[in-house]
Parts: sequence; structure tokens; C-alpha cells
Amino acid sequence: MTTDPRIAYDEHWAKKGDVSLFVARKRLRERSADQTKRLPVVLVHGSSNSALPTFDLTVPGHPDYSFMDWLALRGWDVWAMDHEGYGRSTVTPGNSDIATGVEDLKATARVIAAETGMSEFNLYGLSSGSLRVAAFAQGAPEHAARIVLDAFVWTGEGSPTLEKRRAGVAQFRASNRRAIDIDYIVGIFLRDGPGTTDPAVAEACARAQLLYDDSVPTGTYLDMTTKLPLVDPDRIAAPTFMVRGEHDSLATMDDLLAFFNRLPTNDKRFAVLPHLAHIATLGKARHVLWNAVDEFFRSGVK
Repeated sequence: MTTDPRIAYDEHWAKKGDVSLFVARKRLRERSADQTKRLPVVLVHGSSNSALPTFDLTVPGHPDYSFMDWLALRGWDVWAMDHEGYGRSTVTPGNSDIATGVEDLKATARVIAAETGMSEFNLYGLSSGSLRVAAFAQGAPEHAARIVLDAFVWTGEGSPTLEKRRAGVAQFRASNRRAIDIDYIVGIFLRDGPGTTDPAVAEACARAQLLYDDSVPTGTYLDMTTKLPLVDPDRIAAPTFMVRGEHDSLATMDDLLAFFNRLPTNDKRFAVLPHLAHIATLGKARHVLWNAVDEFFRSGVK
């Protein structure tokens, strides 16, 4: 976790029955009147890394890798949660699939409402986190103001990464957790577009994740290899920004554009971001993404 004296950091716990979900919050200690009127921002992690290694990473000798800090310094009230079975949240016998992630976000919405008085917020989702965000926007539209879907998959048709991942379906069905190690996590960063991510950053993320556990749930992998499509674009009313790193091998352009074209809102954007791969939040060119997300959320400020 990064530290900046201008930024306030709080920890919360969202309750979902017997499950406790860790929720981190960052914001400026002194916010302007206009900034306090903005809707909160919720960052939603993917399948193999939990919230803080993805969105609040400290890398010795490599400053400015915390998306939470960057957004907070620009006046946003930023939240990030560890989904069930990840990070500091309760590890359960379940596999923490996309439907479970939607319930996690509903529980977090109750915490945000209690702390801020706001029941609506902006969401950014990465990889399977973008599936969680889209499913949440579909199932709980009253909470989703503006959404960013980064490294999203709809049908998964033609995806090289999903094709390779399908070889593990029997394992995903047999066990609700899968092993991870440094080589596996670093490989996610480096499999696409050589040079898009600093190897030191990839290793720092992996080591931060492995401080929690050497395994993560299988639910999102099983969903993405056997159950797509999980969301219906016709039922997503929120203004939507779809983002793809140019070197991302998870989602194909045809799949993403077909989804984008069916979104009913006229307030929608599609961007392919240069020099970025799958985990764009930690890429060398991450500020291209960060600035685009900030501008999209700002465009909804009234």
C-alpha cells in the first residue's frame, strides 16, 4: 500500500451473511466542495490478483503505480474490495464466481451508502472484474452510474487466452481453488506485447498477492471457459466505456464491438489503448488508461 500525506486511508468490512469482505478507501484529506459532491469510484479486481496488488501497488524504485492514489489526488473518493475468497476477505468453500462477485458488490454498496450517503457510484472493472461490473450494472442498475469495462469478454469467441484456459476446465470443476505462484502471475503480465510492463512491477504485484495465499478461487475461470455469455448488453443502461489494451489476447475486437454496438445508451465509448496489454493498470503506458478513465467519470459530474 502506498502512502501520501495528502491522502486519507480507511479500511472497512462489508458483511454478506457469514462472509466478511475487506474494503479499502482512499480520498484527499481536504476535498473541495465540488469534489465532495462527486460519486464514489469503485475499482473491481480480476481473477488472479486481489484489490490492493492490482490498484494500490508499491514498487521500490518505480513510483506512481497506485491507481487508487492517482484517482484520489484528482479528487475522487476511491474504493476497492477483495472479493470472497481473495486477499483479506473470508475464504469460503465456494468458488467465487461472477454471480458471487455481484453479491459482493451489493454488500459493498451498503457500506458506501452508510459512509457517504450515496447509493450510486462509478465502477471500473479489470478482466473478470469487468464481467462482475457488467453483471452488477445489469442486476443492480440503481447503483451503477458510469461503468468502465477493461479487458472484457462477452462470448469469448476467438479468444486465444480462453482457448488455452479451457484445457483446465476439469481442474476448475474438481476444485474451488487453483494454485498460483510468482511465475504464473508474472506470466499474465508478460504473455502479450513484450515490453508493455516492467518486469519489476510484474514481480512486485506477484509478491504482494502471494503474501495473502498461494491459491485463488476458480469460479471466474470456470465461468469464462464454460458459461459465456454471462451478461446481456441490451440490459445495461449505464453509460459505458469499453477499453482494450492493444496487445490483450483475452478479448477479440469483433467480440467487444458486437457487445458495444448493442448497448442501448448513446453515452458510450470504445478505445483501444496503445502500448498496453491485459493488466493495463500496471503497464508502462498506464497513464493513458488512467487519464481516459478519469475523463470518462468527470464527464458524468453535474
